[in-house]
Amino acid sequence: MYVLITANRNYSSWSLRPWMLMQGLGIAFDDRIEPFAQPVNYEAFRSFSPTGQVPALLHEGRTIYDSLGIALYLADRHAGVWPADADARAWAQCATAEMHSGFAALRNDCTMNVGVRVTPKPMSDALRANVTRIRELFGDGLARFGGPWLAGPDFSAVDAFFAPVAFRIRTYGLDVGAGQAWVDHMLAHPAMQLWERQALAESWREESHEEELAAAGAITADYRHG
Repeated sequence: MYVLITANRNYSSWSLRPWMLMQGLGIAFDDRIEPFAQPVNYEAFRSFSPTGQVPALLHEGRTIYDSLGIALYLADRHAGVWPADADARAWAQCATAEMHSGFAALRNDCTMNVGVRVTPKPMSDALRANVTRIRELFGDGLARFGGPWLAGPDFSAVDAFFAPVAFRIRTYGLDVGAGQAWVDHMLAHPAMQLWERQALAESWREESHEEELAAAGAITADYRHG
């Protein structure tokens, strides 16, 4: 049995990626949450992850770390991680890698917090470029492969890797053009709705994440417990 270690549902975008991938493909796992208890959790998380970060997947005596490393590990063992069509698979792998390594302004300026809605501060040039690229990328995938998922008719890793972006788009009201159809489809997925319910039920807060949220703009609604 797989054991997937993740952190707070409200904050942890990296955790959401493999969690959503496994849920979306019906890969059974034990779900273990290690909350962000303080601004730096490196030493505590080193007990289960060599990088001191989440997510981490435990399987048959191995520790598989990093969301992309987990996706690659699962792809060796389960069908559906990547699209079957060669063109769609190549596109999905490139888009997944781009998400994994890029979009720094989006990560920094629009911190993930599932349970709130925010009127963002004026966009930096870097954030505007990131949003423009997301709009282009989503539109390209949907137009080329026919939707409703980014690389065609079936959910795959590229959808899981952009799952946190779907929450960010909703939280900050970002305009992704035709890509909003994918956002709506993604947010309606039962696993995404389960993650959101768990996020709203969380009672703990972590100060540094809340400071990042306050810096992102004006909070207009907060649906979180407590």
